[in-house]
Amino acid sequence: MTGEYTRTEILSQPEVWAAALRHIQQQASTVRAFCQEGQYDSIVFTGCGSTYYLAIAAAAMAQQLVRIPARGVPASEVWLYPDSVYLPGRRTLLVAISRSGETTETLRAGESFVAQAQGDFLTLSCYPEKALAHMGALNLLFPEAQEESIAQTRAFSTLYLAAVALAVVWAGREDLLAQMEKLTGVGRRLLDTYGDLPAQLVQGDSIDRFYFLGSGLRYGLACELSLKMKEMSLSHSEPFHFMEFRHGPMSMVTPSTLLIGLRSDLNRTQEQKVLDEMAQRGARLLVLAESDAGVEFHSGVDETVRNVLYLPIGQLVAFERSLHKSLDPDRPHNLDAVVRL
Repeated sequence: MTGEYTRTEILSQPEVWAAALRHIQQQASTVRAFCQEGQYDSIVFTGCGSTYYLAIAAAAMAQQLVRIPARGVPASEVWLYPDSVYLPGRRTLLVAISRSGETTETLRAGESFVAQAQGDFLTLSCYPEKALAHMGALNLLFPEAQEESIAQTRAFSTLYLAAVALAVVWAGREDLLAQMEKLTGVGRRLLDTYGDLPAQLVQGDSIDRFYFLGSGLRYGLACELSLKMKEMSLSHSEPFHFMEFRHGPMSMVTPSTLLIGLRSDLNRTQEQKVLDEMAQRGARLLVLAESDAGVEFHSGVDETVRNVLYLPIGQLVAFERSLHKSLDPDRPHNLDAVVRL
């Protein structure tokens, strides 16, 4: 069946999340000691493509929890433009994230960082036999997230969840780590309850553009979901911060627009105003949020650590759009699973 790998990988995410959380819990004392003893001045998360967007999301979350300046940058920037990424003489933790563990830019970034002795190097990946899994001072592996398809879904969400758990452990927030155990059950319920909704949204040819809105901890996730739409379905898709959408991009809104909002609790009122204004201009909406939305989590999990829940249904929108256009989401046009230079 067309797209069977991707379908399986999206639908299996909650169970793989549970395995990833077990891995982190088993290594919690090692992770906490490594991070706290490093006395870092800054944290840099890095990756390529999907994992660059993961780095953006992880950095926002880590800075909020750990209270150390953090940023997400492409691995090519760490490799080729290090002076724009970290400062000499200041201890930096570089966190490299890669599904394959063999993307050239990510390997080069790690090698150059270690050679310059600017701090410590930590990796998150899925394949224990690949080069990246042996390069860091600490290497965290999540083999259950391995994938057959080219476009990342299960690997992205699992590595993101692992990055969240890493920051939670670093911050000593055992209360949040305990809450994260609920995410497996909530994720399964969301897929069971809303799994048919994406196909209904993309039926027909009346939608020709997709915009994903997410702010704060969710902006990197909006970027990733937009990328999934481009990769799988070759559709016009762009991500924006909620409030920024008013500053020019809303000129693109027509009745053929589907606006997917990753709405927060913290700034729910302001974000919903943007969505309502775009609906008045003709856009169709899919809102994902804890409550009072098209997709409701009802998770009871702290907003800082539940953001992985936005991903599965958002990924299914791209998957179903791909099938509707008679494309193969397992093998997107012009793409390979790993970029080697």
